[in-house]
Amino acid sequence: MQPTGRRYRAGRRLSVSAAIVGCAAWLPMGGAAGTPPTAEATVAIIVQERTGAGDGPERVVSRLGGRVQRQIPLIHGFSARVPTTAVAKLRRVRGIRSVTLDQRLNLSTPIDGWEPTTDSGSTQNLVRLTGASTFWKHGYTGRDIDVAVIDSGVTPVEGLSRSGKLVYGPDLSFDSQQDERRHLDGYGHGTHLAGIIAGRDDVSGDRGSEMGNRAGFTGFAPDARIVSVKVADRTGAADVSQVIAGIDWVIQHRDTDGLNIRVLNLAFGTDGVQDYRIDPLAYAVEAAWRKGIVVVVSGGNAGFGAARLNNPAYDPYVLAIGAQDPKGTSSTRDDEVPSWSSTGDGQRNPDLVAPGKSLVSLRVGGSHIDQEHLGGRVGLSRFFRGSGTSQAAAVVSGAAALLLDRQPWLTNDQVKAILTRSAVDLPNASEAAQGAGALDLRHAYRMRTPRAARVAQTWEQSTGIGSLDAARGSHRLVRDGVVLDGERDIFGNPWDGVSWSSDLWSGRSWSGGDWNGVSWSGRSWSGRSWSGRSWSGRSWSGRSWSGRSWSGRSWSGVSWSGRSWSGVSWSGRSWSGVSWSGRSWSNAEWGR
Repeated sequence: MQPTGRRYRAGRRLSVSAAIVGCAAWLPMGGAAGTPPTAEATVAIIVQERTGAGDGPERVVSRLGGRVQRQIPLIHGFSARVPTTAVAKLRRVRGIRSVTLDQRLNLSTPIDGWEPTTDSGSTQNLVRLTGASTFWKHGYTGRDIDVAVIDSGVTPVEGLSRSGKLVYGPDLSFDSQQDERRHLDGYGHGTHLAGIIAGRDDVSGDRGSEMGNRAGFTGFAPDARIVSVKVADRTGAADVSQVIAGIDWVIQHRDTDGLNIRVLNLAFGTDGVQDYRIDPLAYAVEAAWRKGIVVVVSGGNAGFGAARLNNPAYDPYVLAIGAQDPKGTSSTRDDEVPSWSSTGDGQRNPDLVAPGKSLVSLRVGGSHIDQEHLGGRVGLSRFFRGSGTSQAAAVVSGAAALLLDRQPWLTNDQVKAILTRSAVDLPNASEAAQGAGALDLRHAYRMRTPRAARVAQTWEQSTGIGSLDAARGSHRLVRDGVVLDGERDIFGNPWDGVSWSSDLWSGRSWSGGDWNGVSWSGRSWSGRSWSGRSWSGRSWSGRSWSGRSWSGRSWSGVSWSGRSWSGVSWSGRSWSGVSWSGRSWSNAEWGR
């Protein structure tokens, strides 16, 4: 069953113009510090510290009459504002590696060999190529829209660190019991997608057409807020039951304590072939859709060898997204759908495609992906390049936030209809691969809003009473040869689909810190505010994972089907010239 939409002939995109962003060049260190300056003029600087410097450089800044503004862990440094005459003296401080003026530069000069204005995978270019800049020009940038990202967590690197940009929901991953890993993205996937959706550098700039020229790195909806629900650990491992619990949490808390979750981004899929009308995972995303959340799901990479979308992308209600390769040109006439982007089976195809080839977004230094695939790093190592339907889904999640910023009263079905009916046909791709066509936000901005009643979807609804194990597909979590299978969740507790599906729809499945009748938190989540933007921070049921697993053994070292993640694929193909396994992660994949 495939929702159909109008098809439009190939069109032309606007030409790419230069952008203004903040950048810096590291300078060498000199000798010793001097005395405080007397000049009143100040400048903004970025300080990179040497290993073992402690808080010495910060104290020197204060002694010289300056003020530290914020820490930047990614570069082991901080930003500050200091008297102009203090800059040279700071460069001679023993514990300081470099001091750089934080100023806007024209990117006609490449950054460490990387030129974002000519890189077809940069968000600066893709915003123009897809027409998202049309919304920006009229002042619509995703403001007041929350996008839930159910993934491997989000680390507040530069571009996601500005005040109010990131809210942490619960950490339901295997990392949740370790303070230093809770909520943070040790895998590197969730942060990459969050940057594409709503990244924005913490620099001054007005909302609207000039923002792209002032704000350095920007995602598609740079004023949207990210709500991170972490379900995958630092190796990418997650069970379907964790993903379902995360979706369930988003549904129940979509408008509590000031949240306004209108979009859910899910880059997860399995090779489960259970009918969507009974599948629990499909039911979860469909329930979110019916509760007013636009659910954007990656269609899958490589299709697990089958000509069909992954679960839950095969549910006809949600937005299933395939990948588009723009081929580095400003026209769609030569665009293709990469061979690794999962296609439909003639009944359920992708709803549309969006750029998903070699997209540049934010990097988490030291994460699993970062360490295993050094060739993906871009420029000054702040960015990383990735390919997959995950990246394409992130683009569409940002696009949905733009539509809802402009017209917050739109129904989910109207958002889906606008995106599919405005899509542009790709002459070099089949309908099974591209669905309604490629994302075209210029056309979406201009088109008349369809009446809600005329685009309301009437597919047969899922009940969710089917098998949890069938939703997992053919590959499962394994610990010391013990497989997590059957009708049980990550704690080994029995799964009752009939009871759970009823509780989800009525809003009873999450009760305080309990989900599905079992405590998943040492304290109540639902009664807590997120001052500090953190929900959990407590061990599950007051116990660590080391004493609580389906096999009675430790969680550490959990792998998929007896094999580690290091040899399997995130993007499904290649990573900036570094070849992966050519297949996607076992059969339950982050990065689909």
